[in-house]
Amino acid sequence: MSDTGFLPVKLPRELSLSLLRDMVRIRRFEEACAELYGQGKIRGFLHLYVGEEAVAVGTLHALNEQDSIVATYREHGHALVRGMSAESIMAEMFGKLEGCCRGRGGSMHLFDAATRFYGGNAIVGGGLPLAVGLALADKMQSIDRVTACFFGDGAVAEGAFHESLNLAALWQLPVLFLCENNRYGMGTAIERAESETDLSRKAASYRIPSERVDGMDVVAVYEAATAAAASVRSGEGPRFLELLTYRYRAHSMFDPDLYRDKAEIEAWKKRGPIHNLTNRLKAQGDLTEDDFPQLDADARAEVQRAVEFAEQGTLESTDDLLRYTLTEPAA
Repeated sequence: MSDTGFLPVKLPRELSLSLLRDMVRIRRFEEACAELYGQGKIRGFLHLYVGEEAVAVGTLHALNEQDSIVATYREHGHALVRGMSAESIMAEMFGKLEGCCRGRGGSMHLFDAATRFYGGNAIVGGGLPLAVGLALADKMQSIDRVTACFFGDGAVAEGAFHESLNLAALWQLPVLFLCENNRYGMGTAIERAESETDLSRKAASYRIPSERVDGMDVVAVYEAATAAAASVRSGEGPRFLELLTYRYRAHSMFDPDLYRDKAEIEAWKKRGPIHNLTNRLKAQGDLTEDDFPQLDADARAEVQRAVEFAEQGTLESTDDLLRYTLTEPAA
């Protein structure tokens, strides 16, 4: 702790600013999505990442471009930081042809082969076996690559979680398991769903080195993910990080959020990842009073361009309704 009362950020200034910039980009993008959903421009399910930005930003900055990413249905932020354009993501949520999946995937099924971003998955825990498969293929072909798999605390109750961790440990696969523990599986508090709420202990039971990390501190996430990824990359087998975080918004836009006390939400907001890092960087002179407004303005401009792009996009013709399906039209 420095004499300012803030924990020093022992990272290069440019890296620190990049972490802050990406968290702000996610926040502004997600806030815009909430507004657009209210206007009926985004339809279907929408799960926002507000409050959890440090997890995606810290981990993805610790990975290499050739690494594979498997995410959940709350994946807009991951896709944005991974390098997918805000335009392609927003157009996808508008259901436009210019979207990353031609508007057919929507919010929960973002995909981009160019950045090795393999979803986006609407099934709780559905990405876990996919990640194990990707890692197995890399090991069999002697490819130096880490597969990073994001999933929520609710997925830990799924059989796929245990099967995937077991196989990854048995075969010593290059998988980095990243559990985004926001304390609620939809509307169920973790204490009501798990007899053991320290989820890192579950991973350790499969003899996978595991660690609990403050998921509201992007620096702590980055440092833990960097070390874990290096271990996986060196051939030491899978690693597991339990990232303790919190979503400020409801599970989805359909969720009335009646299961949490407002005081609890406000308490977590005081630990917010964006102002946490902002205050620390200001305290040590790495961020001026003018720097943050500029970062924020840049993020807002990027989001505005994405919205305009999506609004001007094209809806797919009904003539293509059966395209990409195995169903043949009747003769």
